[in-house]
Amino acid sequence: MRIALALLLITLPLAAAKKPTPAQLQAQVKRLTEERDDLKQRLAATEDLQQELAAAQKARDLSRAEAETARKEADQVRATLQENQGGGDAILKDVRAARQEAEAAKAEAARLKAENEELRSKVSAVPAEGDLVVLSPEVQPARPLNLNRVVPRLKSSGFFAGRPKGVVVVNVLVNEKGEVIASRLIQGLPGDGQDEKEAGEACVEAAKKVVFDPATSKDGKTRFKVWQGVGFYLD
Repeated sequence: MRIALALLLITLPLAAAKKPTPAQLQAQVKRLTEERDDLKQRLAATEDLQQELAAAQKARDLSRAEAETARKEADQVRATLQENQGGGDAILKDVRAARQEAEAAKAEAARLKAENEELRSKVSAVPAEGDLVVLSPEVQPARPLNLNRVVPRLKSSGFFAGRPKGVVVVNVLVNEKGEVIASRLIQGLPGDGQDEKEAGEACVEAAKKVVFDPATSKDGKTRFKVWQGVGFYLD
């Protein structure tokens, strides 16, 4: 009995230690393969995370560098603005003045355009008796009747002593009756002294005394008002 019990105890461990079956081995290989693939996936995911982390750190460092550069540039701009604040105010003042001048020039251009259109309409229209017209081939100019008897009165008696002769030209406005209703100096004697000035003024006053045969249309039926020149020869 004891011998049989001992044999039974010896055979039991041997039965428990028998080799696994092929199915068990295949199952174990499949499980190990799955574990291996899972580890590979985890390793790949870890590498991706490391690459993303490195890229994020690089982008962070680049952003910090750009922010520092921008801060330095902003500091430089602030310093420049503080240094040139007075100059900036002067520039703004000049800009405002230039804008005002541009607006004034624009308004003046509009006024001149309207005036030009008005003059064009007057030129294209048939002038009536007494209208102010511009001398042209269609207008016979006013003819002075007493110009030789009109002498400018000079304040200085010895004004032309030892001086060359000269011509003064005055523009006169002659109405349809042949009367001078306005006069203005066009060309005075050379020089800007008091004597030359007095000579011009004397001729302007003398021109008002000239009597004209008024300007007329080419057929002589309509009389007009015109501006035209009168010359005085001083010696």
